Amino acid sequence: MTIQERFDRGAATYDRDRRRLIPCYDDFYAIPVEILPFHGERELRVLDLGAGTGLLSAAVARRYPRALLTLVDISAEMLHRAEARFAGDDLSRVTFQVIDYRRDALKGVYDLVISALSIHHLADSDKAALFRTVHGLLEPGGMFVNADQVLGENPMAEQLCRHMWLSKVRAAGIDEAALAAARERMREDRMATLAAQLQWLQQAGFVDISTWYRYYNFVVYSGSKAIDAVAPRH
Repeated sequence: MTIQERFDRGAATYDRDRRRLIPCYDDFYAIPVEILPFHGERELRVLDLGAGTGLLSAAVARRYPRALLTLVDISAEMLHRAEARFAGDDLSRVTFQVIDYRRDALKGVYDLVISALSIHHLADSDKAALFRTVHGLLEPGGMFVNADQVLGENPMAEQLCRHMWLSKVRAAGIDEAALAAARERMREDRMATLAAQLQWLQQAGFVDISTWYRYYNFVVYSGSKAIDAVAPRH
């Protein structure tokens, strides 16, 4: 089964399962929006990589009512759910693209690039390449925010993180079928340590690199494009 098929299959229950599979759900989705430095009335150009059902994009849209959002995902079924989420909004400001951002060219110029629970599916070399691509897409002064899962910094830490995750999601009442489906999707995980990813951001040219949140394997980090950097071509 391909990664696209796995996520198409899980689209119907994705939102419901998030709260049970992410023990730190509220902070994990709130902090990436809280840290954004842009004025609330700005017509912010936003790219959401691996947007899924649009959970993070919707949170950005609520804070920035004039934002122009582009949601990309490999799964058409996930984006159908995202379209339904934005149905009561002004859809003229939201674009949905079914693409594999690992291989397909990303186009446009953005003030903000966001991602949640997607980049950890990439091989390490692809993560580093993506960070360079994102840096190139950003306007000077633009920001990249990633809410994702990372590998423990050593085998003992990784083992503890996995144990605590399993303990907490079971305590939250997840049924075994949903847990089994999540573990099946986890076969696509290619997690890297937080330290490695922050280094790749630096190598890609990002500045003001910060880690805002960590809860076992779950992290929120960001980097910005220098204000005096060369602007991308429009």
